Amino acid sequence: MSKQTYRVCFCFRRRFRLAVSEAPVEIKSLFDQYSENGLMSLDDLHRFLTEVQKEELSKEEAQTLLDQSLHEFRHLSIFHRKALNLEAFFRLLFGDNNAPIDTKVHHDMNAPLSHYYIHTGHNSYLTGNQLSSDCSDVPIIEALHRGVRVIELDIWPNSTKDDVDVLHGGTLTAPVALIKCFKSIKEHAFVASEYPVVITLEDHLTPNLQAKVAEMVTQTFGEVLFSPPGSECLKEFPSPESLKRRVIISTKPPQEYLEAKAAAEKAAAAANDLKRGKSLAPDEEAWGREVPDQRGAVAEDDKVNGLDEEDSPEEEYVEDVESKSPQNVAPEYKRLIAIHAGKPKGGLAECLKVDPNKVRRLSLSEQQLEKASETHGKDIVRFTQRNILRVYPKGIRVDSSNYNPMIGWSHGAQMVAFNMQGHGRSLWVMQGMFRANGGCGYVRKPDFLLNTKEIFDPKQKSSVKKTLKVKIYMGEGWYYDFKHTHFDAYSPPDFYARVGIAGVAADTIMKKTNTLEDNWIPAWDEEFEFPLTCPELAVIRIEVHEYDMSEKDDFGGQTSLPLSELKKGIRAVPLHDRKGEKYKSVKLLMHFDLV
Repeated sequence: MSKQTYRVCFCFRRRFRLAVSEAPVEIKSLFDQYSENGLMSLDDLHRFLTEVQKEELSKEEAQTLLDQSLHEFRHLSIFHRKALNLEAFFRLLFGDNNAPIDTKVHHDMNAPLSHYYIHTGHNSYLTGNQLSSDCSDVPIIEALHRGVRVIELDIWPNSTKDDVDVLHGGTLTAPVALIKCFKSIKEHAFVASEYPVVITLEDHLTPNLQAKVAEMVTQTFGEVLFSPPGSECLKEFPSPESLKRRVIISTKPPQEYLEAKAAAEKAAAAANDLKRGKSLAPDEEAWGREVPDQRGAVAEDDKVNGLDEEDSPEEEYVEDVESKSPQNVAPEYKRLIAIHAGKPKGGLAECLKVDPNKVRRLSLSEQQLEKASETHGKDIVRFTQRNILRVYPKGIRVDSSNYNPMIGWSHGAQMVAFNMQGHGRSLWVMQGMFRANGGCGYVRKPDFLLNTKEIFDPKQKSSVKKTLKVKIYMGEGWYYDFKHTHFDAYSPPDFYARVGIAGVAADTIMKKTNTLEDNWIPAWDEEFEFPLTCPELAVIRIEVHEYDMSEKDDFGGQTSLPLSELKKGIRAVPLHDRKGEKYKSVKLLMHFDLV
């Protein structure tokens, strides 16, 4: 790999010397400081891990790490029986055992469900856009394998009115049988996480079909299903720990079957807007759209499309289950509902009332939440301390794009529902947040959102609490994971990196390194500082792009990491593709410090 040739034309070729991955100057200096005679012993390594990496490891744990490294390098010239030389030390830092965050569940999982952010999908059955893509159990399976814990299913009578399908009502989406989705959920629910899966049902059924769904649920899930005692609403939500490997049903109280005509008219209007060019800008390009501000972008989109919070068909105002007429309720269906959902009549103040005797789930669209946060911010936080708030994308996101999750998280919303089949920066931030706590799909909310004595005011401006210091040393792996002409047909790539914060408005920012030309192994060696007013909610965003003078810059990888779990010191940061799949070889060597 010393030289690489690019064909410029039929008779002319360009040759480039290929750089070899080499330890940065600062790494060499640290090795000199923590080694003797060119070798780092167990004691030296333990001292480095304690003082530089801020690890709380025993000598035995350091020995295990050393043994793993020596075993990995046993066939290389850098191998030494009982110690590391510089190259082995460099490979150790750049290895998989030097991850930037912990990969184990470590939060207290014994608090009520309302104390956790929960990895939540929206229209989990759709393979693509909201209007014409197929419905399938495949995206449900993929979401569960990524640790998503809340699956949403829209259930409708089939064409012959004798069975139940899952589809996006009033659109051209092709249906999938509900029983197929249930069976796939049962099979794959606990592959990525043992913690409970919540199935939220958007119910458009007659009572006889509700009874059929109850039979499906009971027969499919059996003892795995969590059913509350009696038919009463829960007085307090159970904990994730107590619900391990359980499935929970959440829906609005059963109501009379509603024909799809109104939904079809709204979908047709959305389709016409899409044809007229009113759809949202795509979020899948190399640059994509930046994560939108918490305010402004949403309101402007709604103004353009003539929508307000009353226009969304996703969830109508309904009365509590007690007020429904008995003849319109399938009792066996009602008994399965563990988390009751719905909006009581009486407006926002009534919706956000906290009942000391029962808990429930409330759903708001992204623009409903934004509007509510202007006048009822503290009320929303108070509501989410006991109850569950679900936020869902507004109806005009027919391209399955997403929104900024931070406004939901900063108000304590547990279920910030995303289109998992979409791509883009907002989804990357969501994936970053739920890499926390071992990727189990449940992340305990910050203490300030759970303080019942002093309710947090999201609108109150805060001073800087912490400063994150980031250094990007270098990157490698593109040469192995991409074709050599993927980025540029005539020369090696010109990489630059972007690093920043997704968080509350005051903390959100992105910064950029210089572009290094014609190099598969860019060594930027640049430092950045990020003052943070709310470090508890900050997610670090990292991207790599390849500069293109004549066209759009090429995408070279991304990742997002929860600041609350970030390990200090020098870390190997693996990058992912647009969908969030980890590359086999591409990673960055970085240094993190929080002061």
